[in-house]
Amino acid sequence: MTLTLTVSDEVRSLVPGFTPLAVEAHGLVNGPSTEAGSALLDDATRRLAARLDGRAPHEDPHMVAWRAAYTAFGSKPSRTRNSGEALAKRALADGGLPRINLLVDLYNAISVAHLIPVGGEDIDRIEGTMRLVRATGDEPFHTAAGGEPVVEHPDAGEVVWRDDEGVTCRRWNWRQGVRTRLTEESVNAVFLLEALDPMSREALDAAGTELAEKLEKFSPGARITVYPAG
Repeated sequence: MTLTLTVSDEVRSLVPGFTPLAVEAHGLVNGPSTEAGSALLDDATRRLAARLDGRAPHEDPHMVAWRAAYTAFGSKPSRTRNSGEALAKRALADGGLPRINLLVDLYNAISVAHLIPVGGEDIDRIEGTMRLVRATGDEPFHTAAGGEPVVEHPDAGEVVWRDDEGVTCRRWNWRQGVRTRLTEESVNAVFLLEALDPMSREALDAAGTELAEKLEKFSPGARITVYPAG
């Protein structure tokens, strides 16, 4: 069954060039990070460095567009970076990319290699439909602070992904909540790839196809569907 994902008219009018793509997968195999997954992250970092050719991630035209989108809903993009820029910046730093678990490593590798925000959610933990909206400010967002569970609320007007229970990701794709994140026990997931002009539809599709191929490789027999979101 395909998860319903929608993008509100408010968000589309705020950033007209937004194009999301979903990769939905059932019957996945997850677990701790592996040497093969780690190798994908290392290769993604090499591809990113070649793409940037000495520039900083925020100087890439796609990241420039994301910074403008963040500014449009009142967020300071140099302080709360979109996930694609934040991950790319970390990839090029001395410490390199973190190893989280196999599925997270796979989609992080796609994000870095293609310089695009990519998120992953556990379908079994999503309540109802997922939609990209401008927040009222009352929605609950489950996160952690100092190792302890905390419930925060987005700013009014902030762009957020949410389901029937509350916010799943704040400031568009800045910080994911703990409630729906992928854990080592996750077997059903939806991955969201989010593009803005000037990233072409062909480039977006290529990133989605590569992610689907990697999921098939690491989870033989998984049922994978790629479709436009929203």
